[in-house]
Amino acid sequence: MKSKSLILFLAIVLLISFFAYIAFFGLNIGKYEIVPAKDLIKLGLDLRGGVTVLLEAKDKPDDPINDEKMARAVATIRERIDTLGVTEPIITRVGADRIEVQLPEIQDPQRALDLIGQTAQLEFIEEETGTVILTGNDVKKAQAEFAPSKDGLGQTPVVAFELSPEGAKKFKEATERNINKIIGIYLDKNPISLPKVESVIPDGKGIITGSATMEEAGDLATLIRAGALPVPLETLSVTAVGPQLGANSFEQSVNAGQIGILLVFIFMIFYYRIPGLVADITLVLYLTLTLFALAAMKATLTLPGIAGLVLSVGMAVDANVVIYERIKDELNLGKTLRAAIESGFRRAFLTIFDSNLTTIIACVILFYFGSGPIRGFAVTLIVGVAVSMFTALTITKIMLKLLTSGGILKSMRYFGERGVK
Repeated sequence: MKSKSLILFLAIVLLISFFAYIAFFGLNIGKYEIVPAKDLIKLGLDLRGGVTVLLEAKDKPDDPINDEKMARAVATIRERIDTLGVTEPIITRVGADRIEVQLPEIQDPQRALDLIGQTAQLEFIEEETGTVILTGNDVKKAQAEFAPSKDGLGQTPVVAFELSPEGAKKFKEATERNINKIIGIYLDKNPISLPKVESVIPDGKGIITGSATMEEAGDLATLIRAGALPVPLETLSVTAVGPQLGANSFEQSVNAGQIGILLVFIFMIFYYRIPGLVADITLVLYLTLTLFALAAMKATLTLPGIAGLVLSVGMAVDANVVIYERIKDELNLGKTLRAAIESGFRRAFLTIFDSNLTTIIACVILFYFGSGPIRGFAVTLIVGVAVSMFTALTITKIMLKLLTSGGILKSMRYFGERGVK
């Protein structure tokens, strides 16, 4: 019986070690490769650099903001950003009237800001009467390309567009009555091209000149394709983090976390002896399961998220401390070690459950009302607390029972009580 318990204990330790190795280092077996779980967790902007923009929608007296308009605004911004080639942009709605845009590792922040916040209301207007002939909704296609320059000596960047059938019909009628007159092309009431109509345009195809560079023409084509924002957006804040600063922050945070966890390991073994070693083993399992959980959730790790992770490590250790102190109380009452372990876990359960439940409730509130890094903190803390409850109340109990059955834990002395047999 004793040998069987010890074998089971060692099997659990080896299994935890195996999964911990995979979580932190991955595994290569021939043609098969298991990517480390830590590499599957995305880093936030504060750890890898980038730009965070907070936008606020503005009400119009006759056109109030609603959920449909905000959803369309998010979709329009996403379509515009896709043309920038940004890796994994994060666009989220915050509250009723705000949108947060996170652009990691972006090379040209100002260009992104110009694309994101511009209303981009395209209008074709008769200069003579001021009548709006067409809007961006009438444009079916728009793309940047080169066209021969007016002097015929080179090429100039333009936006070639194609109108919808209905738009082509309206444009044909407008060009018929505006021969040798100007039909201005305006973006957000600003003229971008003021061409004179030289002939009727029946096919709904044309070009927009006025772009100094191909990039500028490409951005204009993007704005036209994506369409106008359904509501005006005002930029409330712009936060930029350089990639080097982000990398330094990540390295320092990881180093601080490693030192803190190592000190916790040493303290638990010094104070609780063999049960302390068991707590350290379950803490390794806790870190492993937390990494797998965050990777499975495709969570984004931020600096506050790392703080939440370290805080949950402290809560995981605290759960073991509460359990061990309850066991020691039971031993002081004269109970056997087996009975003390059972009673200690039973008495500690409500204390641990209540404290962790209140923490989870607070984190849910933070997640619901917060944004960006605050949500990252809430997610990592919720996951950490949930996993710590499982490891402390389940795995620790199993391992202590196996050590007791195997004859390794024999008395209160193994819980760090000196002078007690």
